[in-house]
Amino acid sequence: MLKLVMRFRKVLFVYNMIKQKKIILIILSIFFLTLISFLIILFTIIIPERKEKEYFEEQVKLYYENKLKIYEEENEKFEDYEIDVAFIGDSLTDAYDLEKYYPEFVVSNRGIGGETTIGLEKRMQVSVYDLKPKVVVMLIGANNMDSMFNNYENLLIGLSENLPNTKVVLLSLTAMGDNWGRKNQLAAFNNVKIKKLAEKYNYHFIDLYTPLLDVTTNEVYDGYTIDGGHFTELGYDVVTNLIKPVLIEILTIYPNFN
Repeated sequence: MLKLVMRFRKVLFVYNMIKQKKIILIILSIFFLTLISFLIILFTIIIPERKEKEYFEEQVKLYYENKLKIYEEENEKFEDYEIDVAFIGDSLTDAYDLEKYYPEFVVSNRGIGGETTIGLEKRMQVSVYDLKPKVVVMLIGANNMDSMFNNYENLLIGLSENLPNTKVVLLSLTAMGDNWGRKNQLAAFNNVKIKKLAEKYNYHFIDLYTPLLDVTTNEVYDGYTIDGGHFTELGYDVVTNLIKPVLIEILTIYPNFN
């Protein structure tokens, strides 16, 4: 009887060992399958996305740097106050066909897509100060609306100190579509501040927000933008009709800037 018990224990021990090994093998199999799946995701999705993001950021940087080089070259070609109007800002300015809309003026487009108040402040020397235009039209803040006033006034101080003879026109933030995160309320709030700063520095202020806003939807009018934020040709027509009369008035009253 004792021998049978001993044999049974041995058999049970061997069985438990085999069972434990199977469990370990199953666990290891699951682990390696999970690892393989992760590596597949890493090399087919995550890494390509990261490379794509890095490539995009590199292209943006190159575009920015090339723009500044072009500005430097243009600055050397023009005499002081030879440029009637310089437009500075982000993509709304960058995509603005100034020669088409302002054929009566000598204009310069100093807008860069994706620009913020921070980036603009860093490039004011090459973008505006060295150019010395008669008039500066500035539209900035849409890309960092929550923090734009951390240094928005610095831009105005810089303009007043470096270009005391240049007239400045501040444009309000524009109305947007719902797909831009319902920023219209914040834009309207910020526009009040922009207008007050314009009064403080004796600069001109043009409200683009109200004419572009459909009060029935509290969004930008259909047809004025491509995607709720960037203007169509019709949108630029509306904006031009708001800006041009002010520029004509300024350049008529102040024909000589040197």
